Amino acid sequence: MSLVPTRLLQSGRRPLSPGSRAGLGAALVLLAIVSAVEAADGRKVHYVALLAAAPVLAAALASWLVVLGVGVAAILIGTGFALVAPKVSLVTSVDVVAVALTTGMAVAVAWVRQRQAERIVELTKLASVAQQAVLRPLGPQVGTLSVAGRYISSTATAEIGGDLYEAIDTPYGVRMIIGDVRGKGLDAVRLASIVLGSYRHVAYERADLRAVVADLDRAVARNVGDEDFVTAALVEERGGTLTIVNCGHPPPLLLRRGAVIPLEPPAPAPPLGFMPVVRPRVERLEPGDRLLLFTDGLGEARRDGEFFPTADRAWRLLGHGTVADGLASLETALVEWVHGRLDDDIALVLMEYVGARTGAAVAVPSWEVGAAES
Repeated sequence: MSLVPTRLLQSGRRPLSPGSRAGLGAALVLLAIVSAVEAADGRKVHYVALLAAAPVLAAALASWLVVLGVGVAAILIGTGFALVAPKVSLVTSVDVVAVALTTGMAVAVAWVRQRQAERIVELTKLASVAQQAVLRPLGPQVGTLSVAGRYISSTATAEIGGDLYEAIDTPYGVRMIIGDVRGKGLDAVRLASIVLGSYRHVAYERADLRAVVADLDRAVARNVGDEDFVTAALVEERGGTLTIVNCGHPPPLLLRRGAVIPLEPPAPAPPLGFMPVVRPRVERLEPGDRLLLFTDGLGEARRDGEFFPTADRAWRLLGHGTVADGLASLETALVEWVHGRLDDDIALVLMEYVGARTGAAVAVPSWEVGAAES
């Protein structure tokens, strides 16, 4: 009789999930124990009602088909014990009917639970697709830079939030943005998509990063409440010159010859949405320099009140291999530090400057002030 669940599942031709295997195994063990106790008690029937626990146990973990198979097995076992008894009593008949009714309820519960689980899986896949649409994969090469991006979610059930990044090759050089929307949930995702959509347009149109900031500020102001905002750092690399404007965001870290240098802005500026007036910081890059852009989830990651030592460990973690290898090492060290419990999502972008192109002049748009005469 224990083969009934297997036969019912053969029509699907699908391997059992770990949960279904666990539920089926536990239910079969229970059926075997009840059957052994009933058989050892003699020909009188006393424990048939306990068989109803088997489909209930299976319903907690297994699919509805497995639960149905277990329930049918329990009904057949109970009916078998009732038929071999000297007399089929009313109590025994009621017990077998109770097993059948319990099986029906357990199947219904398992079906609802399975549908909910499938819905969660579907929503998770949709969230992953939405994240890929909002946060497009970066690199491995953007213009003359090696670039990699990474998004670390604070929850296992959600893969998207209000952190954002982008790197694009424009007529003004490679331009990057990293930002963090205040708040969480769908509203944060919506605002992040608005910022990125605006940035992907204006980064090609504005020669000055301050003009890009002004356009993004207007886009944010049109779409948020009075207390909502977006912190952001915008970076431009052109011919080895690095220009950074910062709108209330954690300063990028420059990794150079074993040293880690926070690139603080010349003057503080408020986030997007509060009409920031930014002052650019300009640095001259050297071949081999790496730049880490990150959101404040990295700075707030801690265990037992101690924050993750980003600056102290940045070079050892990020200065080896490719930029993608560096971000993978940073994520591993970070997750280990917090024991897998993050309070906020984290967006990371790591770029490496390998040097200017040899034998090629830096392209200058004809409409830019100071361009060579044609």
